[in-house]
Amino acid sequence: MTFAQQWQEYDYNPFILFSCDGKILSLNSQAQFLINSFNSKEIFELATTHANVSFGFKTTFLDLEFGRYKFFGLTVGYESEEEIGIKLYQAPSFKLSHTAPSGELVNIYTLVDLCISTNSINSNAKFIKEFDPTIPEIVVDSNNFIKILNKVYACFISNENIFTKIYYKIGEHVKFGDKKYSLFAIEVFSASRDIQKEKELHLLAKNNEIFVDIQKKITINLPIIRCLNS
Repeated sequence: MTFAQQWQEYDYNPFILFSCDGKILSLNSQAQFLINSFNSKEIFELATTHANVSFGFKTTFLDLEFGRYKFFGLTVGYESEEEIGIKLYQAPSFKLSHTAPSGELVNIYTLVDLCISTNSINSNAKFIKEFDPTIPEIVVDSNNFIKILNKVYACFISNENIFTKIYYKIGEHVKFGDKKYSLFAIEVFSASRDIQKEKELHLLAKNNEIFVDIQKKITINLPIIRCLNS
């Protein structure tokens, strides 16, 4: 692999080269994560829609979302009728800080179960859990986390079933200062949600160090920091 090819391979932005019939010819590592979650046909159609009318390259700035992936633009290029390439420019997903979040070392499953227990007292909703059991104890501000997760459940509390999933975010990380940390997520979703409570959640999350991604599902993203002196 040449140096130029390595640059493309490890680029933060997904790049995919398609054949004229939509078959993937090559892609970089970031594009692999994207393709694993979404049908490549959608991205191929995006490339052909935003391609230049003649051979060459065209950059378009627009807001795109593929689940947890957010993009602010794309470049499409082709020099023949045989293949077409697309590069998607990722919008920053997480706030970067010079210092890692403060707090205490906690068992995240205990905190989540506490919130579920609290919210189930005056609700008929059934709480359904899907937890990866291997998340270690992490440093987090318990009070802020509980406030935010309770507000997340408040958005869904009128539903019959409320789903909670805890999982590693493979290939994603956040950087504090010169240190990089892997991420995991607490994802909550149901059939519908309270828009007013969602606005309250957005304001609460904005004033805390915990990043909350509000889409069809609401996801709390946390770094795996295991040492108080990290």
